[in-house]
Amino acid sequence: MSIPKPLYADYIQQRIRTVPDWPQPGVQFRDITPLLQDPKTFRLLVDTFVHRYMDMQIDLVAGVDARGFILGSVVAYELNLGFVPIRKKGKLPYLTEAEEYELEYGSATVEIHADACKPGDRVLLVDDLVATGGTMIAAARLLQRLGATVVEAAAIVDLPELGGSRLIAGQGIELYTICDFAGH
Repeated sequence: MSIPKPLYADYIQQRIRTVPDWPQPGVQFRDITPLLQDPKTFRLLVDTFVHRYMDMQIDLVAGVDARGFILGSVVAYELNLGFVPIRKKGKLPYLTEAEEYELEYGSATVEIHADACKPGDRVLLVDDLVATGGTMIAAARLLQRLGATVVEAAAIVDLPELGGSRLIAGQGIELYTICDFAGH
C-alpha cells in the first residue's frame, strides 16, 4: 500500500542539500542539516512525524545512529515516549545485541542494549533516509530479536533507485517517508 506524501513534501525536499561524491566518488549524499538549521523547517519536519504517529499505539521510538537520533528523540519527546538509540558497533556500554548489514558503499554493524525494549513493545523506527535499506532492516531485526514489534519505519528521504524501500517492504515493515529523490 502506498502512503501519500504530505502536501509540503516539495518544500522539505528543496531544503535538502546534495553533496556530490561524498563520502566517496559516485555517491550523491543527501544532507539534512539545512532542514535542521532553519527553525520553521525543523518544526514542520517534526510536526509531520508527530501528527502521523500521535494516534497510533506506540510504546517507544528507536532512532538509528546518528541522524536518526536527531529526529527520533524529538519525536519521542513530543509523543511523550521513551527513546531507544540503535548505535554503531562499539558505542554502547552495556550488554548488547548486534546485527551486520550492507551499505550503499560498504558494510557496518549496529547494536542495541539487550534491555532496550521488552517483548510486546510497539516501536516506531526512525532514521534520516533510506538508501539500500540495510540500516533499517538491521535495526528492525534487533528490535524484533528483543521481542518488539516495529509498527512502522519512518525517514525523511527515500532513495528508491537504491532499492531499500522495496527491501523494507519485503520484510513486512510499513515505511513512511516525506520525500524521495527518484531520478535525481
